Amino acid sequence: MNERDRAARRFEEHRGHLRTVAYRMLGSRTEAEDAVQETWLRFDRSDTDAVDNLGGWLTRVVARVCLDMLRSRRARRDQPVEWPPAESVRSASAAESGLQAADPEHEAVLADSVSRALLVVLETLSPAERIALVLHDSFAVPFAEIGPLLDRSPAAAKKLAGRARQKVRGSTEATSSDLARHRKVVDEFLTAVRNGDLDGLLTVLHVDVVRRVDGMVPAQVPAVVHGARNVVEEARFFAVRARRAQAVLIDGAPGAVVFERGELTLALVFTIDGDRITEFQVITDSVGLRRLRVDRPRSG
Repeated sequence: MNERDRAARRFEEHRGHLRTVAYRMLGSRTEAEDAVQETWLRFDRSDTDAVDNLGGWLTRVVARVCLDMLRSRRARRDQPVEWPPAESVRSASAAESGLQAADPEHEAVLADSVSRALLVVLETLSPAERIALVLHDSFAVPFAEIGPLLDRSPAAAKKLAGRARQKVRGSTEATSSDLARHRKVVDEFLTAVRNGDLDGLLTVLHVDVVRRVDGMVPAQVPAVVHGARNVVEEARFFAVRARRAQAVLIDGAPGAVVFERGELTLALVFTIDGDRITEFQVITDSVGLRRLRVDRPRSG
């Protein structure tokens, strides 16, 4: 094995962690992959033999890349190009990342699963606020290291994170309310499908709802269906499996899953506006299913 191969292997050991960091920074899987690739290029051009904590070094590099991307996005007044849920955004463990575990007090602010709602809140932060908050609260990077990344003192970086944390906390109550309402919509959807209640389905589906399938489906089921009436007409294909469906959160989004013999075989991920489902994705592909993070929503 030559030197470049050894370097590539060292980098690959940290790729998953770097992707998680970049996703939390950027809120886009595509942009996160771009950031990780740029981090690899910088790593490949650098002499890292003397670096004691390669995971920490790479985390700082990907943070710099993300900061530049956030600033560029803000200058263009752009939004992230996509949302999940097709990929899990689990926070890397201390063993995986080589970093200290995050403070439990702050984990309440940035949970392991990044929901769509939280990503929307993060979009309201300045690039510097977002970097300071995510690095410290999600990945326990000390402010002594965050400050230089932002061209600020550690004390100033701490104030940035504190200000960002207040903004995020201010949104927590509304987010919890949204999740409770969305859970109710999902429950009503599942109940209507189980009972063959077509009128009930029409009350929870937006008139222009879109249903997409990722994976294998019966030949008579199209990959994409538009409109509430058309979605209702095919509901009978899901009726049997709906009896075993459980309402959950999938990568932080409202969803439902079906387990058979202890194995996840079907997932539904919903986009909900108000009290109506505007889009939902049916996932049956085994690879896609393995990537999902499934959490039971908290009661109450």
